[in-house]
Amino acid sequence: MCGIVGCILKENKDVAPILFSCISKLEYRGYDSIGIATYDNTINVKKGKGDIETVNENLNFEDMKGDLGIAHTRWASTGRPTDANAHPHMDNSQSVAVVHNGTLENYTDLKEELIEEGFTFKSTTDSEVIPNLIKKFMEKGKSLEDALRKTTEKLKGSYAIVAISKDEPDKLVATRKDSPLIVAYGEKGYFVASDTPAVLEYARDVIRPDECEVAVLTKDGIEIHDKNGENVKWESKYIDWTPEMAQKEGHPHFMIKEIIEQSEAVKNTLGQKANIQKIIDEIGDVKRICFVACGTSYHASITGKYLIESMAGIACDVVIASESKYTARTWDEDTLVIFISQSGETYDSRMALKEARKTSKTLAIVNVAGSAMTDEAEFVIQTQAGPEIGVAATKTYIAQLTAIYLFAGLLSKNGELIEELNKVPAYIDEAVKERETIKELSKMYTFAENIFYLGRGFSYPIALEGALKLKEITYIHAEAYPAGELKHGPLALIDEKVPVIVVVPPGEDYDKTMTHIEEVKARGAIVLCVGAKGDEKIAENSKEIIGINPEVTDIIAPLVYTVPLQLVSYYVTIEKGYNPDKPRNLAKVITV
Repeated sequence: MCGIVGCILKENKDVAPILFSCISKLEYRGYDSIGIATYDNTINVKKGKGDIETVNENLNFEDMKGDLGIAHTRWASTGRPTDANAHPHMDNSQSVAVVHNGTLENYTDLKEELIEEGFTFKSTTDSEVIPNLIKKFMEKGKSLEDALRKTTEKLKGSYAIVAISKDEPDKLVATRKDSPLIVAYGEKGYFVASDTPAVLEYARDVIRPDECEVAVLTKDGIEIHDKNGENVKWESKYIDWTPEMAQKEGHPHFMIKEIIEQSEAVKNTLGQKANIQKIIDEIGDVKRICFVACGTSYHASITGKYLIESMAGIACDVVIASESKYTARTWDEDTLVIFISQSGETYDSRMALKEARKTSKTLAIVNVAGSAMTDEAEFVIQTQAGPEIGVAATKTYIAQLTAIYLFAGLLSKNGELIEELNKVPAYIDEAVKERETIKELSKMYTFAENIFYLGRGFSYPIALEGALKLKEITYIHAEAYPAGELKHGPLALIDEKVPVIVVVPPGEDYDKTMTHIEEVKARGAIVLCVGAKGDEKIAENSKEIIGINPEVTDIIAPLVYTVPLQLVSYYVTIEKGYNPDKPRNLAKVITV
């Protein structure tokens, strides 16, 4: 989940300001430290624990000299967040510098071997073995590129690595396995990075090297080499996201900007209708569908299950990606496995996708063009949410749902549902206009230590997503349950100190959900309902109500009713004084 940037300029100018600008664009991936290394007759490294602005105030990255360098933001996985554990890491002789994203499973053994050979270590990270291994092989006569290749032969686990050496000061070398890495070029020079937003200001022609290929960047251009060192013919893809698309545009946080942008994300994703129909035609008959996802995407998958089973009559499973190995044994040629990932780089989902390709048809629903899963899946639906910077998914979730609704509607030939989807952007805009009201009522929930979310049918995944958003950014413990499960245990936890948020749209589950409201009210709970505007019955039975257009039925409620729950979480977070864009301990892209 670390952020990586490397750059070599075409002209002899200082690269540090560009590296700092690029690495700052990767804050959304989550980080606890930052560092930069540049080459100017020797390798200079500055790094430290903390946020980018604070560390830069202390170290002044932008005054570093040199026209070649690497930069890194770290999200601790092996080794605590400390100055010493921050990247870049160097070898004992201070001649090789490396930035690394991923997790090395055998680093302890490698470290012990190197210590026996006389190497010493300054950090407790797994990454520090890499520059020392590279130096070890260079001392045996290997070039920087070949030394990197020999090093990766010894590594077990996932990695994206960029390395520089004062012994070959005219190049950067980079490689990857099970971690994202792009190569890009523009007027000023040549770049490597973990993700495209890092380099959009300088380069939008992007190359995605295959696993274990080595990218070599010099002032003269880019070469991609295979495992034998032979040239690989590469193609670039132009990314049409502009740098401005990743800015706040006057909003206090990316999260509120992205919540407001959700109607546009739906409109744009609805434009994928023809592509989705083509995919359905090519897939042909399937007897079973299995969704594989993590986090927010898992909640979108549950909605997909309900839609497809109720409309198309095809059996569906929903599996958390990290647990998928147990289900994978049942996948066969009659199974369509659908992978949902905002980034297209989610590690657990990618590993499951590799397994699924051996037996089944595979479809990836992703938001990032050219990401790893777009290359690995047989079929791809790219959602059209644009770049999402806030760590907590909002518009990418709604875009995922839109793609799922289109897929389910076209698969089941449900023209009525397809028509209804065209109304969703207007419904979302109406919901967003209620944000000042939601801001005020959210203040009453800042005291809570526990909050319950309830919903039945299509409202259950809405409740799940609402609870997850609250946990992610407010740090309040929240749980979601199918409302009918209350009496099977959770009701014991309800009292006057526990707010209960109930999702109750018009539809076949309305009456039963109202009885569940009575159940929690009888135990003294504070009830907030999200329901149809003007519904007097709901108003009588809850302390507060967030009103939604009454034309929004339970079937399409996940696309609309999710929005006010996002706003509740956002405003509770603001009231508590936290930054909703950068929740603690979390990262945007999970690559380990």
